[in-house]
Amino acid sequence: MINHINAINSTLPSPTAPQKADNPGGGFAEQLKSAINSTNEAQVTADKAVEELHSGQGGNLHEVMISLEKADISMRLFVQLRNKAVDAYQEIMRMNV
Repeated sequence: MINHINAINSTLPSPTAPQKADNPGGGFAEQLKSAINSTNEAQVTADKAVEELHSGQGGNLHEVMISLEKADISMRLFVQLRNKAVDAYQEIMRMNV
């Protein structure tokens, strides 16, 4: 009986340390920084477009509206990400240890 158990154990692979997963996009902090920077750039671009239109330096009204909508959508997305992060944090804090 022992010989059969030893035969099974010899065919099983030996346990190895877990491999660290490759993370080509960076961690959560890097993704969050990227989202913040993207939102900020969209806001700055929209502000510049509005200023150019207001001062009469050129700029097409359609392009200004498109840049404003892009900035708005980007900000809404970031606010939703923030809300989800806060909800997750609150859920973790409610857990009993």
